Amino acid sequence: METKERKMHIVCSHCMRVNRIDAARLDASAVCGACGEPLLGDDPVHLNTSNFTSYVGRNDLPVLVDFWAQWCGPCRAMAPQFATAAAELKARALFAKIETDANPQVATQFRIRSIPTLVLFRGGIEVDRRSGLMSAQEIGNWLGPVLRQKQP
Repeated sequence: METKERKMHIVCSHCMRVNRIDAARLDASAVCGACGEPLLGDDPVHLNTSNFTSYVGRNDLPVLVDFWAQWCGPCRAMAPQFATAAAELKARALFAKIETDANPQVATQFRIRSIPTLVLFRGGIEVDRRSGLMSAQEIGNWLGPVLRQKQP
């Protein structure tokens, strides 16, 4: 019996082109067909108003977005924890950051009232959020059940 390979859409964080890739081949060696850059980096992607909707909405992997600001002490304290979680959960979820002061339209759209706030998107739709400082382990524990769910 043949098994049909599942195709996924992954947006390149460098050129923002959508790549269609076999789920089984989604690992550290996967590269963008347009620009040749790795599709899965260890670091969170920095988004802005112009690329936010495309990146969050067109990826088949869940996307965890950190809404933060430069002046925010807890945001700066959480940044290395968020980066650690991104590296540990690579290929299971994508991690992105958006600075609320530089991108107030996105912060307003998602009713961000305090920072840091982490918002989890699946298929461009918000599925959960948490506000406040979290460790990499707490982020992983929170995401664990969501990442184990079958994707549509």
